[in-house]
Amino acid sequence: MMDNHYLMRSLMYVPAHNQKLLDSATRRDADVLLLDLEDSVPVSDKQLARDNIKVFVKRDDLNDKLIFPRVNDRESGELLKDLTQLTIDGVDGFLYPKATKGDDVYFVGKLLETIEYEKHIPVGTFKLMVLIETAGAIVNIKEICEACHRTVAVVFGCEDYVTNTHGKHDEKGKSIFYARNAIVNAARYAGILPIDTVHIKVHDLVDLEKEVITGKELGFEGMSVLNPKELPIIHKYYSPSEEEVEWATEMVKLAKEAVREGKGVAVKDDKFIGPPMVKMAETILAKHDLIQKKKSHLV
Repeated sequence: MMDNHYLMRSLMYVPAHNQKLLDSATRRDADVLLLDLEDSVPVSDKQLARDNIKVFVKRDDLNDKLIFPRVNDRESGELLKDLTQLTIDGVDGFLYPKATKGDDVYFVGKLLETIEYEKHIPVGTFKLMVLIETAGAIVNIKEICEACHRTVAVVFGCEDYVTNTHGKHDEKGKSIFYARNAIVNAARYAGILPIDTVHIKVHDLVDLEKEVITGKELGFEGMSVLNPKELPIIHKYYSPSEEEVEWATEMVKLAKEAVREGKGVAVKDDKFIGPPMVKMAETILAKHDLIQKKKSHLV
């Protein structure tokens, strides 16, 4: 598995058969667009959605957004058409839904390998994100995260998960707490990014802020988005603050000075600066750099 260098604070779902929503998505500040071919698209509009994506990825106003179509699952009869038609320039990878075990992800990875080989595309070009929506997926979360070298992130889908477990949504999020924790731990162990579930109360921005803070404290890297008005709050908390960047810069500087001076360990305010603190600082600065690069492309 790979250490991840993708900026994924926000992943916004866009029904790919809806041209109006596709047009508006280009004006949103989401880091990733999940162009949906699955649940939000009627069977009769699947091909229309694919055709729309083929045109959409050629636009010059995408502003470096990552493009990950959400494909249909392997039992749908639509997956092969999704992948063969959309392994094209402008698509970064695919979000695979309804995975319940590592074999599901391995299967999609091998399918992509065959398609890349047939199209003379370098093997491994198209990445994967995996949607975690069931109790089975949580039971098998470690093997899902490790099943394919293409996987760059796992994304939690709370609605299907709660339905599958026969749970209920509650104010404190007790019914999904274990799943969120399991996803973060397995993803970080595998070196990929954990992405939190959508906020189902799309008009309650106060509750959204509470959930984003919880998600960040749990270790998530970003969050799925249904409504673009959620983006400012999500980006606020999933971007390093000025104070965090200043702290991280100083930690890295002191650690480098200690190495140069042969001290082995740095000290600040009578506290040792150990390797975990330096690693955290480097992670903060790497994410800050990704954000700055994105901003520079928007200017």
